[in-house]
Amino acid sequence: MLNRSPTHKPDPFHKPLKSQWLIAILFLIVIILEYSTPPPYVFGYLYIGAVLLADSRLSRANRTWVTAIAISLTILNLFVPGVETITLDTVANRIIAAMALIVTGWLSDRNRRFEQAIAQQQIKLQTQEHLNQVREDFASTLTHDLRTPLLGAIETLKAFQQEKFGAVTAPQRRVLEIMARSHQASLQLVETLLDVYRNDTEGLILQRKPVDLRALADEAAAMLTDLAVSRRVHLRLRCGDSDFRQSFWVNGDALQIRRVFVNLLENGINHSLRGDKVEIVITNTNTHHVVKVIDNGQGITSDELPLLFERFYQGHGDRQTKGSGLGLYLTRQIIEAHGGTIWANNNSSQGAVFGFCLPVLVPTASVSPSLI
Repeated sequence: MLNRSPTHKPDPFHKPLKSQWLIAILFLIVIILEYSTPPPYVFGYLYIGAVLLADSRLSRANRTWVTAIAISLTILNLFVPGVETITLDTVANRIIAAMALIVTGWLSDRNRRFEQAIAQQQIKLQTQEHLNQVREDFASTLTHDLRTPLLGAIETLKAFQQEKFGAVTAPQRRVLEIMARSHQASLQLVETLLDVYRNDTEGLILQRKPVDLRALADEAAAMLTDLAVSRRVHLRLRCGDSDFRQSFWVNGDALQIRRVFVNLLENGINHSLRGDKVEIVITNTNTHHVVKVIDNGQGITSDELPLLFERFYQGHGDRQTKGSGLGLYLTRQIIEAHGGTIWANNNSSQGAVFGFCLPVLVPTASVSPSLI
């Protein structure tokens, strides 16, 4: 049989026993001082050290006992050893010392309960942060892994549409188009999820250069032409009160700002009735370019307005369709990363207005005058 050295296990009673001995020594010292001096000399305040030590080391019941014994010994010294006449001042001093011990015990107990509550809250917060991190890691991994089969399915559908596997009839082509749009929408949602989680953890990295908001708005509108036609919604772009072409230059990431236009336009189209129009209105001030996307839908309830740009918020009003709750959140991330602001409110007549503003590009020596 192998000889095993005994393992050392901490004694759970070691710390309380040590504390009890320290408290007993403190009591002994104060008792000697109290009972070897006349009653007018009050040393009972020194029991506060024993009360505080008991509060930090012992159970609540033991702390109560220590406080009660300290108070009793302080009052008892009025009568023991009983060699002097008890005066009103002496009684008052003893009562004050006893009250000080009571208040000390009560405050110490209260502080300890607060510390325990704070410690429990910290544990809950740490647990919640860990769960949030696990959930975000899972979502990020899942969305990343979903892209591959979706891309494969989209490419396969394109091959069928191009008749690489044989002739395609008109009904089959319509089915393939519906499937392709569905898979494309799923891919867009997966990419949005991936971007949101990446931006939350790593921050949004921008590739800045001089870009024209008017040109990006035109490109976004062209990308959504098929969706607008299918919903019978008319898209219109104007610069303030003029329809003449103007340029609105900012220092930004063209890809990300175009995504903002696409998200806001798609939101307007999806929440518009057939035959309505969605307008992009671009104006400027001395320091900022202001963009507004205006639809004629059902508008936004007052309860929803503060929550529209929160992650996963889908709304509960009378708007026609609900998305994933990520498009507007991602839009806010992009605008704020550019140093701009974004907002939403109801149109004065009917519908909703989603707007944002970005700082005007200030010409520098590194920017060619022909670009602005």
